[in-house]
Amino acid sequence: MYISRLISILLLLVATASTTSISAQDNADRRMNRQEWFKQMRVYKHDFLIKDLGLSQEQQEKFFPLYDAMSESIMKAQRDSRQLEHKINHSKTQVNDLEYEKATEAVIETRAKEVQISKEYYAKFKGILTPAQIYRLTQSERRFTREVMKQHSRMKQKHGND
Repeated sequence: MYISRLISILLLLVATASTTSISAQDNADRRMNRQEWFKQMRVYKHDFLIKDLGLSQEQQEKFFPLYDAMSESIMKAQRDSRQLEHKINHSKTQVNDLEYEKATEAVIETRAKEVQISKEYYAKFKGILTPAQIYRLTQSERRFTREVMKQHSRMKQKHGND
């Protein structure tokens, strides 16, 4: 009786451990896929900006480390804001007006932070890009986003809205 109970407990522990291990692996795979996707998008965006802005090799070498740092700073600010929004949207308790006001202020503050980060980096871009390239950068970013959205839409249509 004792041995069969011990075997049952061990089997349960092994099953639980393997399920946890599989779940942890799935999460790690998703994180890796997401990271890989971001890397691919960065390369694709760099290529797009190189062509769209007509960047020389020297400009590319100086510009992209700064541009990527700016993008990362903006993404961090947005991530922090989204975490607060997620907290409000998934609250288990009734959200009061003060919490909504604080969340709204945080979103607006994030937008202001994004503008401040952009201004800081655009000043650094002046030593690398021509005035025309700096001016066209925002337009190129919008074109890139539209292009990615078009491709995504085409893929969804091609694969039957999976």
